Formats: sequence, structure tokens, C-alpha cells
Amino acid sequence: MATETLKTEADARSTLGRREVLLGGLSGAVLAGAAARSASAQVPAAAEAGVGRQAPDAPATGASAVAQHRVEVAGPNGLVAAGHPLASMAGLRMLMQGGTAADAAVAVMAVLNVVEPWASGAAGNGLATCFDGKTGKITALAFTGAAPKLVEDTASAADLTAGPKAVVTPGAFGGWIELARRHGKLPLSVLLEPAIGYARDGHPLDPSIAQAIVRQQARLTQYPTTAAIYFPDGKPPEARSMFRNLPLARSFQALADAESAALKGGASRDRALSAAYDYFYSGPIAQEMDRFSRASGGWLRIDDMRSYRPRWVDPIATSYRGLDVISSPLTSRTGLETCEQLNLIEGFDIAAMPPDSPQALHLIAECIKITKADVYRYAADPASAPAPVSTLISKDFANQRRRLINPARAGVFPAGAVIGGARLPARPAGAARSVPGDTTNISITDSQGNAIGVTTTLGGGFGACVIMGETGMFCNNGLRDGSTAPYRDHPNFVKGGRIPLLGNCPTIILDKGRFKMVFGTPGGETIGQTQFQHLINVIDRGLPVQAATEAPRLALDADPGFYTPGAAITLQLESRFSDSTFAGLRAMGHLVRAVGPYSIGSVQAILQSRHGTRMAGSDPRRMGYAVGY
Repeated sequence: MATETLKTEADARSTLGRREVLLGGLSGAVLAGAAARSASAQVPAAAEAGVGRQAPDAPATGASAVAQHRVEVAGPNGLVAAGHPLASMAGLRMLMQGGTAADAAVAVMAVLNVVEPWASGAAGNGLATCFDGKTGKITALAFTGAAPKLVEDTASAADLTAGPKAVVTPGAFGGWIELARRHGKLPLSVLLEPAIGYARDGHPLDPSIAQAIVRQQARLTQYPTTAAIYFPDGKPPEARSMFRNLPLARSFQALADAESAALKGGASRDRALSAAYDYFYSGPIAQEMDRFSRASGGWLRIDDMRSYRPRWVDPIATSYRGLDVISSPLTSRTGLETCEQLNLIEGFDIAAMPPDSPQALHLIAECIKITKADVYRYAADPASAPAPVSTLISKDFANQRRRLINPARAGVFPAGAVIGGARLPARPAGAARSVPGDTTNISITDSQGNAIGVTTTLGGGFGACVIMGETGMFCNNGLRDGSTAPYRDHPNFVKGGRIPLLGNCPTIILDKGRFKMVFGTPGGETIGQTQFQHLINVIDRGLPVQAATEAPRLALDADPGFYTPGAAITLQLESRFSDSTFAGLRAMGHLVRAVGPYSIGSVQAILQSRHGTRMAGSDPRRMGYAVGY
């Protein structure tokens, strides 16, 4: 039997083009399918394997289709998968200097602030999920700032979307300090060094970032502090040109210097990190943000920043096919989404269905639809209203809600389930559509077995779009529709001191208490939908991490938004799905629209194989990159 198995595998590999062998091994052949077989058939059978026309680099061995765009990355000592190659390398530098996954995460986030400035930054918000390799314990860190206390809930949607009034209290830098304090080893000055260098000396601007600046030109040029950095000569910077953010470099250097001065004065590591924290939240940076906000008509004040604290909170979890799925709690709505979606789909044998079949995609879409209705009804800052979290993520609740799913027909977008006699807020006339979110994700493991996932954001692209004075930083625009509810009597309506919701949801999977995977994605409303499909690809379909990451996806869009029962739902499919898949879903009653072939989400993931080895995958949908050593 063993001999037969080896022979079968050898025969299968003989049909692969070189790219399938290099990128995905045998699993890549499954994705490449007939195209790979067709290409290999052109090679004379009598040729000696590995020589001449059969050599791995010979033109005749190249396949006519590409199974994967990127290789899985091995990392026996550590792995970093992040949204930009320079950020990933900054994290790897920390690991190779003896730093932990937390140290690497801080360095990555700081560099992303420089090289991917539309998606995250030190004055943004986010969540982290942390696995301790020694204890096996998982904790969650929420670094999410609240709406300024002076916010006026009668403000226009435009004011709450961009400009000084759209600003939410900065949370991210406090999260960086807290991660470094609890789980790190290296000084903050070391962690910020790569970011300071790229901000001060410049880095080649990625074409996608140059395009994002052009798309937002009308809004960004409204604010002189923003235009001075992003339009220094009155024009947007060109792709691949050297881009600098000197005010940000000065801010980061001042934070590093605050820590260094404390250390020279004999302070402990914790106290020195606190000195940098204080410099940001009550010292010169907070003072400059307060000054600028007052001068420009904004609501943020130094008291908002002084009262902010990052919070260690218990994650939420469910089981799925015998594995433990641990996600971010409120004020992330997506942890609830991830758990309820998995509980719903667990009642179907999704693994037995072809991944591109209308039946499989229909069930996935219906599970998303029901979950969105439930989560958007209840999710809010727990300090404003206690959401029925334990019910929403329970198996019994999923068993009840699953009855709404017709396996053969698309359902309407339902009202959220009534839990404990809760009242549904009245639907407002002309509720605004949700504004897309722009975010980034990081997944890291280190040589001590620790794992950290972080999803951090500015909200919409470039956040509030206004650089806060001389700090070089954008703030999150979390007051906008989507992060807040359009219903005045909803617990997530805009209110001073209330933390708006995020979609961020870095997730860790355990197998009988042992690390299995850390992953996450950006994508606003699509975050929970993307993570749901990624888990199906890994757990139900057994795909390796890169193949699971690159597999085609769907996403639901709601008009006017997911807060509104009866909203019109469009099922967006990446165009790599076949015409027959589109036709089958339309026949089931779905309104279907094709989007770009690689356009939904951007997963960064690290998966432990059955051999105990850890492999990283990075999504080609953006400029993410995985590295290891």
C-alpha cells in the first residue's frame, strides 16, 4: 500500500508544471486542474526527468495557468505576514534581534503608518489577539478610542466622515505600548527605528498608495496640514518616488527619546514605556492635537486623550469541527459575526460540496445574511448597552436561526432575532449607506511559540483625512455611518464618550489547546465574511495557507445598509467564478454582481501543518508580504 501511494503521488507530480510544484506542491495541482495537465502533456514522455526539456526551469514545463501568485513562507524561528514588504521586514528584524511577536507587531504597525498611511496609524484604533506559547492562554487587547465628549450628535454625515469633527480619540499608540509592556522585550527606540528611518529618509511609494492619494485628492487637499505632506509641490507624489513624512518622523523620534531619557534616569522598562505613553496622551503630542482641534473647529480635547486607556479583555470563542475559534470581543462586531456564521454553517456538510458550486456559495451567503441581521441589531459599546453576546454565539441560537435558510432559495434580509424581548429601533427614512472601511492586518509567530494577530485601522481611507497639526498623524474617522448606527435610539448611535464599533477581528485557532492558526483581514463590512470563507477553506476543505488565502471569495453588500431590515442585498462574486456559478446563483434568487478577480479582503495568515511546521500566507489582493527565518 505504501509503495502504491508513493507511486500515485509521483504520477500526480509528473503532471505539474514547475510553478505548481514550487508554489503549492500537490495541493497546487488541485487548483491548477486541467491547465497544468495540458501544459505538461506538451513535454515528450521519453525525456529524462529534471534534464533538458524536463528541467524545472525549461520553458516547456511552464503551466498555462497559475495556481497561486505567492509561495507559502516557512519560518521555523519566526514568521511575519503584514500589509507591506517593508513592514514585514521590520518585524522580522525585531525577531532576529531576539524580540518577541509583540515587539515585531509594534515595529510592523509603526512602519505601516509610514508606508501604508491610508489604512492605519499611531492615532488610529485596533484590536489584537495574543497567544502565549508557554501558558497556552489567549488574551485580547482593545486599543479603541471613544468619540470625543464634546461631539454633537446632530452633526451632518459629511462632518462625521472627514475633517476635524470626524476625529475619534487616538487608541493605537496606547495599544503599541501595552503590547510592548506585557509581551515585549526590546526598547521602544529599537521598535520605532525602522519607521523613523522610512519617514525621515523616505521610501519608494507603492503604486497602490499613489493611486489612493490621487483618488482622495479632492478631500485631502482641503486641509493644509495634509496637503503639505501628501501634495508637497501641489501635486500628488508619483508611484515609486521617494516619499517622506517628516512631521511623523519627528513625532516618533520624540516618543523614542522620551523612553530613552527615562531609562537614562534609572526608570524601569515599564516606567520608561509609560514615559512615552504620557508624552503621547498628556504631553506634547496631546497638547498639539488639542490646539489644532480647537483652532479648526474639532471636538477632540486633551481630556479625551488623558482619559483613554487600552483594555485587556476576554476574547469570545466558539468551536467548529472540533477546533476552537477565538476572536475579538465587542467593540469589534466581527468576532460575533465569525462565531455565529460558523455555528450556522456547521449544520451543513459544506466540505462535500464543490467550492465553486452555487449550492455551497448560497449557503455561505445565507449564513452571512442572517448573522449580519443579528449582530447589527445588538452590537454596541458594552458600556452603553449590554449585548446578548453569549446567546449570539451559542449553538442553540444558531440551530434556531438556521431554520430561516432555504437550501434552494435566497431569503430576504431579515430583522435581527428578538432576544429577551428587545425592541427593534424604528427604521429611519433614507438611512445612509455604510462607508467602506480601510484597514490592515498583521499575523506573527516567534521562536517561543507565541502568536499575535493585529487588525488596525483609520476607519475610512486616510481616516478623518486631516493631519493633526504638526504630529504627522491621521486620526480614525469612527463617527461615520457604519461604525455608528443611523438609528437615534440604537445603542451604537453617535454619542460623546461612546466607543464606535470596528470590524477588526484578528483570530486564533487552537486544536486541543495547541496553536493551529492566526489570521485576519481588512475590508470593512467584508472582514467577517472573508474570515468565514478562509476558515471554511482551511478547516473544511483542507487547503494549505496560501491556497486558502488566494481562493476566490464572495461578499454581501446591503442597500441602504446592514442596520436596515429588508435592505436590498447584492451578492458580489470575484470574477474568477465561472459563468455557470453566476447563473446558478441567479436562478436561486440572488442579485449577483461580478467584481474584480482579486478584490475582496486581504488575508495575512500563519498556519501550523500536521507536521508541526508553521507556514505563512499573504494575500495578493493587496501588497501584503510574508517573511520568515
